[in-house]
Amino acid sequence: MAINTDFLVRCVNTLEAAFEHLQAAAPSDSVYEIYRAASVKEFELILEQSGSLLRKRLRPYFASNRQVDRLTFRNTFRYAARHGLITVAACERWFAYRDARNDTAHRYGEEYAEATLELLPQFIADARELARVIGEDEDD
Repeated sequence: MAINTDFLVRCVNTLEAAFEHLQAAAPSDSVYEIYRAASVKEFELILEQSGSLLRKRLRPYFASNRQVDRLTFRNTFRYAARHGLITVAACERWFAYRDARNDTAHRYGEEYAEATLELLPQFIADARELARVIGEDEDD
């Protein structure tokens, strides 16, 4: 049975739109601040959804759902790479995304938000690919 990724895909689409508007805005413009905040918030939301949905996708590889539910974010992505759901390179990028998210969530400031923005083009591509993998029927 396929896992529903509609919300995740919608969040990725929203992030992509916000990021496109951000790039079109002047950094001195207040709309830039709005789109930057929206981009960072969607980035954080996608990270949380990705980890949660990927755990569901990993359930067939574990003896119990409880084992999967106990996985940390990093271990979730490690197991996904181990089972060929994502590449090792993608796994490393997801670790970097998580580190960036921790910086924006715990160390507020423009410099952390701006650093996160630099990751967004690759993050959007990785999130789309992960949504595709998660949404695949397990028998595929």
